[in-house]
Formats: sequence, structure tokens, C-alpha cells
Amino acid sequence: MQTHDFFLYLLIILLTARVFAELATRLQAPSVIGELFAGVVLGPSLLGWIEPAEAIRLMAEIGIILLLFEVGLGTDVKRLVRTGLKSVVVAMAGFILPLALGFALGYWVFGLSLLVSLFIGGTLTATSIGITVRVLTDLKRQQAPEGQIVLGAAVLDDVLGVVLLALLYEFSTGGGVSLLNAGKVLVFVGAFFILAPIAAKLISLVIKRFDAVSRIPGLLPTTIVSLVLFFAWLAHALGAPELLGGFAAGLALSRRFFLPLGIALHTDERFAHRIEDQMQPIVQLFTPIFFVFVGLSLNLREIDWGSAFIWGFSLSLLLAAVAGKIVGALLLNEPWAARWMIGMAMIPRGEVGLIFAELGRVSGIFSNEIYAGMVMVIALTTLLPPFIMKWLYGRYSDRLQPESHG
Repeated sequence: MQTHDFFLYLLIILLTARVFAELATRLQAPSVIGELFAGVVLGPSLLGWIEPAEAIRLMAEIGIILLLFEVGLGTDVKRLVRTGLKSVVVAMAGFILPLALGFALGYWVFGLSLLVSLFIGGTLTATSIGITVRVLTDLKRQQAPEGQIVLGAAVLDDVLGVVLLALLYEFSTGGGVSLLNAGKVLVFVGAFFILAPIAAKLISLVIKRFDAVSRIPGLLPTTIVSLVLFFAWLAHALGAPELLGGFAAGLALSRRFFLPLGIALHTDERFAHRIEDQMQPIVQLFTPIFFVFVGLSLNLREIDWGSAFIWGFSLSLLLAAVAGKIVGALLLNEPWAARWMIGMAMIPRGEVGLIFAELGRVSGIFSNEIYAGMVMVIALTTLLPPFIMKWLYGRYSDRLQPESHG
């Protein structure tokens, strides 16, 4: 790709992503759906203007690492402790059931290989905490009892999802499922999650000290992005996906983070807020490139839409994706309206599901047809729950407990 062509493609990607994201939010849909659709329009599926070239893929990689950093930054580990067993029940059921259902459908119903079936199950386990938080905030229910349960469960879901992603990454690069490799990855991921946050916390103290004496603007975003990229490299060196490094760095710099075993490092609320504020424009610049890239990587023209497989595959996975998340919420001892709200809030796969699907495609595990089916399932599970939650809340708000401020 020529340099001037790359500039033109990047310009088109950024502006188109913004226009479609704005349209999506005006239609009460998550912005990620608009950005994904922008990629479908620009790519081989419709206009064929832009191909998923290597230079765009590298920028998309930076985008997804920064997105996971933002997810980690917004993760509240203490919330999980406060909501306790209810969050654990919802998270564990919402993790195990979609994984088992997705795997069973892929392996026994559609006759796919062990690795492909594991990737399908893994993709269905995801919950997009960003979309969940956005909808609960719109409904002013994030502090309500069911909102607290959902957010606690989404935190645990995120952590379990990242560990599963690391395992699937190892299987994809190792060429198959190996218990020895799985054990090695779990040890490395465990060590990374224990040591990385401590290191990031200590490094952040050094950054804070330099920030206080620096005479040049921009020290904070420069050093934080450098820290995230270093952690991404470190994660890869330990045999885990690079984006795990972004998540760990964000988790450690979160103002709500506390270290295990009672080890506490003082967190300056104002400094944590400054990190969030100054990183926001960088994250918002790069992450749409990832979602557009996912759309660019999808060639809907190559799919035989008359094939019974694509419709049967997508519909059965959609049912598994929805049922797998709702069952855990129905087990709770809460008002029925609250149970349905919790179940619906856990369904959106959003950006987290797309990360799994993209890893499956890049490693050559997902064929174009399976990848398209997975993206359709992710899009529908992301698009429909916000509308259903708004309808449920409008109809049954009197049967929900009042919002708690404690």
C-alpha cells in the first residue's frame, strides 16, 4: 500500500465510523454496531473500497489493546465482593452454559472440529461490560440492586473471559488442544495477573512524580500508552494474547483497584481521574479502527445465503447465546422482573465477542462462513437486549426494588 493511499483509507475509516456510530446511537443502538456496519459497507461485502491491509490491521491491534485497557480501567473489583454470591451465580452460569452449549452445537450438531467448537463456545461466553453499563446508566439503574448484581457478574465474566481467551490463543498458535500447554498458560496468566498490577502501580507512582515536575504537556498520555504497549509485549512474551497486557495495565491503574491479600497501595483519586480523562481521546481515536476492521474482514458476498447451514448455525447459536445468559439470572431469589432484567443485561457480546471471533478468523480456525455466522450472532445479541431492557423497565418498573444509594 502506498503511503498516500493509506492516509486516504484511514481518513475514510475514521469519518465513516463516526457517521455510522452517530446514526446507531440516534437509533438507540450501541455505537459499536454502527462502526461494525461501517466496515461492512466499506469492505468487500458492499462497496469494496478498502481491503483489510496489514497497516490497518496493526492500527486495529493498537485499538483493541487500548480498548481492553479502558475495560480494565473501568473494572471495579470491590463491586464483586459487595454483590457476593448472586453475582458469582450469574457470572459462572453465564460463562459455563454458553461455552458448553456453543461447543456441543459445533462439535456434535454441526460436526466441526474440537478447536473450532471450543472457539465458538468461547465467543458465546463474552459479556460486553461497556454496553451493559451504558444501558443501565441510561435507565438510571446502575446503583439499583439488579444493577449491582449485573455489574459484579460482568466484572467476573471479564476476568474469566480473558483467561479463556489466553487458553484459546495458546491452542490456536500451538495447533491444537493440549493439557500441558493449558496448564502452562494458566500458570503464566496467574503470575501475570499477580505481578503486572503491582508493577503497573509502582510505575504509575514514578509517572505521577515526573508528571508533577514536567514542563512539557502530554507526559501522562505518552507514558501511559508506553506502559500499555510494554505490558502487551510482556503478555505475548509469556505466551498470552497481547490484549491481556492492556487489560492488566488498566486494572492496576483503576482508581477502584485493590491488591489481593490486603496489600494496599495508596490511590490518588484525582490522578486516576486525570489518567482516564487524558487517555479517553486516544482510546476513542483507535478503537473504532478495530471495529471497522472486523467489518472489513467479513466478505458477505462469499457466503451462500441459500445454504441451510448458515441459517441453522446462526439461529441455533443465537438461541444458545441468549439461553446461556438468562438461566443464571432465573436461579436468583429476586423479583421476576429483576431476574429478566439481569439476564437481558448479560446478553450483549459487543466488542468482547468480536475480539474472540477475530482471533478465530486471524488464526485460520474460523472459515468465512462460520466467522460471518458468529458476527451475526454477536451483532444481534448486542443490538436487541438494550431495546428489550428499556421495554421491560418501562412496563415492570413498579415490580423492581428502588434504586439503592448505599
